[in-house]
Amino acid sequence: MVNTLFFIGVMSGSSLDGIDVALTEITDKAANNNCKIVATHFQAYTNEIKESLLALHFPSENELAQSALMANQLASCYAQAVNTLLKKNNLKPSKISAIGCHGQTIRHQPTFDNDVGYTIQLGNNALLAELTNITVVGDFRSRDIAAGGQGAPLVPAFHQAIFASKHKNRAIVNIGGIANISYLSTSGEVIGFDSGPGNILLDHWVKLKLGKSYDADGAWSSKGSVQPGLLKAMLNDPYFSLPTPKSTGRDLFNESWLSQHIAELNASDEDIARTLLELTVITIHQHLMKRCHEVDEIYLCGGGTHNQLLVACLKQRLGNTTTGLTDDLGVNADWVEAAAFAWLAKQTITHKPGNLPAATGAKGLRILGAIYLA
Repeated sequence: MVNTLFFIGVMSGSSLDGIDVALTEITDKAANNNCKIVATHFQAYTNEIKESLLALHFPSENELAQSALMANQLASCYAQAVNTLLKKNNLKPSKISAIGCHGQTIRHQPTFDNDVGYTIQLGNNALLAELTNITVVGDFRSRDIAAGGQGAPLVPAFHQAIFASKHKNRAIVNIGGIANISYLSTSGEVIGFDSGPGNILLDHWVKLKLGKSYDADGAWSSKGSVQPGLLKAMLNDPYFSLPTPKSTGRDLFNESWLSQHIAELNASDEDIARTLLELTVITIHQHLMKRCHEVDEIYLCGGGTHNQLLVACLKQRLGNTTTGLTDDLGVNADWVEAAAFAWLAKQTITHKPGNLPAATGAKGLRILGAIYLA
């Protein structure tokens, strides 16, 4: 008899756009596609929350108190999003086995000082459990870092469980604020890593110059031209040549990083936007070619899939390689990460590993997360 349980995944990523909530139905059958998304809900961050979170990415006065207060505010926002999803689907909290909450990353320094580093995802999981009356699993990354890993990316384990094929070597490319790649070979080998910036730099530039959150369909970027000198300088960043496993975030690819590269540059705003888009495309492509051998199929997910120019440029570079969205594999491209943290919560609750050492660099498989009982 197949046992079926409901888990909720709560994801708020580095793009700082808002909260993705996915209600999933997970079975214990030993086969792919045992995680089905039943319902979803998106709750946008207010501009005030966005600005407060962005400020907390960098040292500031009284940041400990500000972080604690923001963690409480995020827990309230997460709870509101979860409760809205339950109400829309006439579900009681007692029907949900657990919530897997990623939290909002404000620092990611897994190799700080060449020793055990740290990663900080804001969110008061105890308060979230209190406000929803549902068991919460959070703080997924710390256990992997304690075991010598990067604590990221964690989604390759989910990708392997849901998307792997015995007949095709597949690459799953998630284009969020940061872009990450999972290579799933037919032999069972899995490689996972962050390739570099996804939308994070372009979104910042659009916000700075247009006051908008993102470049819809790449329409603004398409008016500019790639600046070869700028692109070459950005591609020279040491991160891109680091061996895998590796992970990154706003600690590296931020406003200061961009400002250093465009200082005294004689180019239009649109040219810079187009070059930033090309940086995302090239770094994804280069990592696919250098790190992932014999890729038969590539499937894209994440918010970057809505940027038609970015997707078109990436497909052009990939040539004849079959390229689609994870929708083709049964999981909507917008909800893969939220579903992943629902699945990771299930792994924790059932005492099963949630990391892949080949992706994070940890010394071995580990059960991730801390549990806050309802």
